[in-house]
This record gives sequence, C-alpha cells and structure tokens, in this order.
Amino acid sequence: MAPAKLKIAIQKSGRLNEDSVRLLKDCGIDLKNGVNKLKTEADNFPLEVYFLRDDDIPQYVEDAVADIGIVGENVLYEKNKQAEIVEKLGFGKCRLSVAVSKSVAYGGLQSLRGKRIATSYPGIVGRFLEENGIKVDLHEISGSVEIAPGIGLADAIVDLVSSGSTLFMNGLIEVETILKSEAALIRNSVLDADRQAILDKLLFRIRAVKKAKNNKYILLNAPNANLEKIISLLPGMKSPTVLPLAEPGWSSVHSVLSENEFWDIIEKLKAEGAQGILVVPIEKMVI
Repeated sequence: MAPAKLKIAIQKSGRLNEDSVRLLKDCGIDLKNGVNKLKTEADNFPLEVYFLRDDDIPQYVEDAVADIGIVGENVLYEKNKQAEIVEKLGFGKCRLSVAVSKSVAYGGLQSLRGKRIATSYPGIVGRFLEENGIKVDLHEISGSVEIAPGIGLADAIVDLVSSGSTLFMNGLIEVETILKSEAALIRNSVLDADRQAILDKLLFRIRAVKKAKNNKYILLNAPNANLEKIISLLPGMKSPTVLPLAEPGWSSVHSVLSENEFWDIIEKLKAEGAQGILVVPIEKMVI
C-alpha cells in the first residue's frame, strides 16, 4: 500500500499563487516543476499540489478531492462551503467594502436602502444586508465592478479593496467595510489519521515561518550601568542573552522583537544608551 499523501489545492494564477508557492518553499518543501501544470508533487514531503481556480478551491476541499487548500476568506465565505479554517496565513490581505461616487453624500448603511448595488460577492453582501434589514437591488457582476456607477448600472458597489487606488481612479470612495479578508489554510472534515498527521507537520512548519516573519533578531551593545533597564525593554522568547564585551563596562545583548513593537522599543533602547544596534531577519522560528 502506497504511503499517504496530503493533497493541497492552491490558486493556479492570481494574487495568492506566488505567496502560496513561496510559503511551501519557505517550509522546506521542494515542488517538482509545476509550470503550466494542474498538478505536481513535492520531492521531500508527502504532498500533492493541485493548481485550481480560486473560486473552485472551497468546493474541492468540501468534496475531499483536496484535503486542504489555500484560499482567501472572501472566497470561502462567498461560496459558503463546508470547510474549516485551520490557520490564517498573513498574506493576501484585503477588505470587502462598500464604495460610492465621491459626489454622493453617504449617510450610513440606511442610505443604501432601495439603491442599486453591483458586486461580485452577492452571497456575502446579501447576507450582510439582510442581517442589517436593508433591501437593495443587487446586481451580480463578474468583473470590473468599479465602473458600474460611472456607466449608470449601479448607485454603489461592494468590491475587494487593497490600496484603494482603483476606486480613486474611478471616482469612488470607500465608505463601509463588510469583511476583512486574508489567505487562509482550510481543510475538510474527513481527514484520516495519516493525513491529519501530515497536516500537523505542515502546520508546525507554517507557524515557524510565520513566527519568523513577524519577528526580528537584534544585537546591541549596552553600558553595564543601564543594563538592567535595557533588559527590561526586551521581552525576547524567554529572556535576552547577555555576553560581556572586551571593553570593560559594556555587554552585548541579543534578543528577539516583534515587528509590531520594533520601532518603539528601538527608540527606548537608544535613549538608554544602547549602541551598535544590529537587526537580522529570522528565517525560521521554532518555539
């Protein structure tokens, strides 16, 4: 009997494809040449990769054709399939938002009542409006939603927004966020024990990669007179590493800082006399 392999579905092209492939490679998984192929395998990990349209991934996972998949939360919620999110991946971040013409005075959600709204996400938008007791004339459009108000098709749109530049170029302004979305790893409900064990190994690697990207390794020189204060500013994984320097009265301090608090802490370290601060990216971080 052939050993079990975990089957993963990822986007074959588009904004999530490159990040998904990069994540697998960062996890140490070597994929065979998958250019222009719909299926490939890993050389050093029990993984088969299917390259699919993003809209199809939730269905493939629900039907157990694929065991797991990487897909935007927006697609998962729109398709409303039976697939569980097991890990949010931190890339492909965007939001599903209401936008209106810059010339329109927006008066809150209630001002949309009875208006024509164009969107590629009728499922999410319809449920959202129903929950808020707002009836509209909903138009489903498969692409280029942002031109709908300009050509008289709709009074407002609901579309994915990243930077907002596309809305700006089409004379629109974002007024309401319905959903915040990012890429997520999803799974079906029928994984057997062997495939679950492989998924657990994959998740261990993914979390190590994510942790590394969200943290920086820093080295600095600290005057011993301020060492206690400087150490108190550095949370690290347990506690900073402190080593004596050749120059009397000084120590070398090594620690890990979260990206979110990095600059604030660096400024405080400088104020306490820290010098020669060196910042190093972390490739993997296992805790």
